[in-house]
Amino acid sequence: MAGSSTASDAIERGRALLHSIPWWAWLSAVVVGSATLRAVLARGIVAPFILVDELIWSELGRSFAEAGKPLLRDQASPGYSPVYPLVIGPVYALFEVLPTAYAAVKTLNAVLMSLAAIPAFFLARRVARDALALLAALLAVAIPSLAYTGTVMTENVFYPLFLAWALVLVLLLEWPTVARSVILLVLLGVAFETRVQAVALAPAALLAPLVLAIFERRSLRATVTRFRWLYGLSAALGVAALVGLLATGRTPSDLLGAYSPVGDRSYDAGRALRYLWWHVAELSLYVLVIPLAATIVLVARARRLDLRLQAFLAATVALIVCVVPVVAVFASEFSDRIEERNLFYVAPLLCIALVAWVERDGPRPRALAASAAAVSALLVVAIPFGRFITTSAMTDTLMLLPFWSFQDRVGHGWVLPAAALLAIGLAGAFLFVPRRYLVALPLLVLVLWILALRPIWWGTHGFERSARGALFQGIRVADRDWVDRALPPGAHAGFLWTGRTDRLTVNENEFFNRQVGPVYYVIDPTPGGLPETRVRIDPRTGRVTLDDGTPLLERYLLADSSFEPDGTPVARDKGWGVTLWRVNEPLISATRIDGLYPNDSWSGRKVTYLRRRCSPGRVSVSLSSDPSLFVEPQTIVARSNGRVVGRVRLRPEGRAVLSVPVEPVPGTNECRVAYTVTPTAVPAEVTGGQNPDPRELGAHFNLFAYRPTT
Repeated sequence: MAGSSTASDAIERGRALLHSIPWWAWLSAVVVGSATLRAVLARGIVAPFILVDELIWSELGRSFAEAGKPLLRDQASPGYSPVYPLVIGPVYALFEVLPTAYAAVKTLNAVLMSLAAIPAFFLARRVARDALALLAALLAVAIPSLAYTGTVMTENVFYPLFLAWALVLVLLLEWPTVARSVILLVLLGVAFETRVQAVALAPAALLAPLVLAIFERRSLRATVTRFRWLYGLSAALGVAALVGLLATGRTPSDLLGAYSPVGDRSYDAGRALRYLWWHVAELSLYVLVIPLAATIVLVARARRLDLRLQAFLAATVALIVCVVPVVAVFASEFSDRIEERNLFYVAPLLCIALVAWVERDGPRPRALAASAAAVSALLVVAIPFGRFITTSAMTDTLMLLPFWSFQDRVGHGWVLPAAALLAIGLAGAFLFVPRRYLVALPLLVLVLWILALRPIWWGTHGFERSARGALFQGIRVADRDWVDRALPPGAHAGFLWTGRTDRLTVNENEFFNRQVGPVYYVIDPTPGGLPETRVRIDPRTGRVTLDDGTPLLERYLLADSSFEPDGTPVARDKGWGVTLWRVNEPLISATRIDGLYPNDSWSGRKVTYLRRRCSPGRVSVSLSSDPSLFVEPQTIVARSNGRVVGRVRLRPEGRAVLSVPVEPVPGTNECRVAYTVTPTAVPAEVTGGQNPDPRELGAHFNLFAYRPTT
C-alpha cells in the first residue's frame, strides 16, 4: 500500500508540475519543436520538384532582392501574388550561392508554417480549455501538408495567414466592431496577395454572420444591422473595385492576375458537382473521419450551444461552404485531380471542433451521432482511388500516398477495402470510446498523421524521392550551381532548349544558378508558360537567328549535345550532355542531327550526323535500347564518306558507345556520319496495343560528342 501511495503521489506531483508551466511556454515549445523538426526534414529535399511553380516563386523572390520588382526571366510578372516572394526575397539577398539560399528558404518555410499553431491555439482556446487548445495547436502543425515546408510554395505563408484570418472572423462574429471589420478586410487583402485562392474568403466573410443568425435565431434585418460595418465596408470596396475596373477597361477576371483564365473559362455543372463530391470525400479522409463527424454533431446541435462555439461553427461552416466548391470547380476544369493542396487549410478548423466536442463531454445523440459517423465514413469509400492514385498525388493529394504505398505492396484491389476498414474503425471509435477517454480521439488523429509522414516524406512516391528524381532529371553533376562556378564574374549564359532532353535540365539549372537565362527554344517552349524566345537554325548554314532574322548574341550558351555551337566548351554536365559553351560570333550550330523524333532521343531506322567547321577527328555517340521492345541485340553501323567506319552490337537492356573517325567531305569543311539501326520495332505492334505508339523505333541516340584529332 505504501508503494502504491508513493506512485500516486509521484503522479500527482508530475501533474502539478505540468500545470505549473504556463500555456505560452507550451505553445512556444510547439512552434519551436515543429519548426526545428520541419527544418531538419527539409534538408532531405535536394531540389524543387513542383515545377514550374517553385521556379516561379524563387524567380520572383530573387527579382525582388536584385531589382526591387517582380520579374520572371527579366520580364515583368504577369500578375503573380507578391507576398511570398517578398517574404523570401531577403534570403536571396543575403545568400549569394543559390543552393545555400534554397536551404535557407526551406528553413524559413519551417518557421512560417509552424506559426500556424498560434492562431490555431487562440481559436481553440475560445471553445476549450488551455490543455485541449494546445492539443489543437499541435494538430495544426502535425497535418500532412506541413510537408510543403520543403518546397518553395505560397502554402508556407498562406496557411498561418488563413488561420489568423479565421481567428479575426470568429472575433468579429462574437463582437462586431469597426476595428475588427477593418482588420478582417485588410487581412483578406493580404491573403489575396498571397494566394489568389483567397478570393473564396470574401463570400465566406459575408456568409458567416448569416449562418450565425440561423444558430442564434436572429432575424435577417437584425443580423445586417449588427454587422453593418462589415457589409458596408465590403460594399464600398466592391463598388470601388468595380469603378476602377470600368475606368481602366478591365474585366473582373483581370483581378486574378496570372490566373485570369480561371475567370474566363466556362465550366460544366455536372463535372463540377462530381469534383465537389470527391473533394468533400477526400477532406473526410484527410482529417480521418472523426473531426468531421464531431463537427457535424456540433453544427446539428448549434442552437443549444454557447455563443462562442456558435461563432466558431458559423465561421467554420462558411469557410468550408465557400472554399471547397471553389477548389473543386477549379480542379474540374484545370487539373483533373483532387486538389488537397488547396483544401487542407480548413482541416485545423475541424480539429478544433473536435476538441470543442471533447470539452463538452462528447455529446452523441444516438441517431445524430450514428448518422454523422456513417456519412463521414462513407465519404471515404466514395473516393475513386484508382482514378486519383497517380503521379499528381505526389504533389497535390498527399493523403493518397499512404494508400499508394499500400497498393504497391498488396495490389490495387485491396485499397478500397483497406480504406473502408479504416473509415469503419474511425467511425466506431467516434461512437464507442467512453466519455472519460474522449481525449484519445484527437490523439488518435495525431498518431495516424504521424504515421502517414513516412510514406509522404520517405516513401516510394514521397517528397524526398520526388526531389531526388527531379534533380536527377535536371542536373547530374555534384555541384548544383556548376554553371555559376564556371562563368566569369558578371557573365550570364543563355539556355537553348532543343527538346531532346528533359525540360528539367532547363528548370533545375536556372533554379540553382543565378547567371542562367534567358531561355531560347527551337521547336516548342518548355512547359509552364514562362517567358522564352524562339530561335531559328538555318538548315544549310547552321546560322542561329531570332524570328526577325537578327543574330542571337550570347557570349555563353548552355545546350544539350544535339546542339553544338562553334565555340569552346567551358564546363559540362556529362550525365545529360548539357554543356556550357563560350561561343564564337556569329553563332552557328556546328552540328545537325536528322533522324531523331521531335522532342525525343528515339531514332528511326537511319540517323545522320553533320559537323560544320570540321577537321579530322572522332565522333562518339552514346546509345541505349529498350528490353520491352527488343529481345535480340541490335546492330548500329556507321558510315562516313561512303565507307563503313564502325559498328556496335547493342543489347536490349544495355548501353553502348560507338566512336568512329571522321574527315571532312572533300571540298567542304563538313563531316558526315550516317547511322543505320537494325532491327527496328513498332511499339503498337510489339506490345499488342498496350503501348499505342505507332512510330518505327530504332535506338536511343543519347549523346553525341566530337573531338578533333589535333
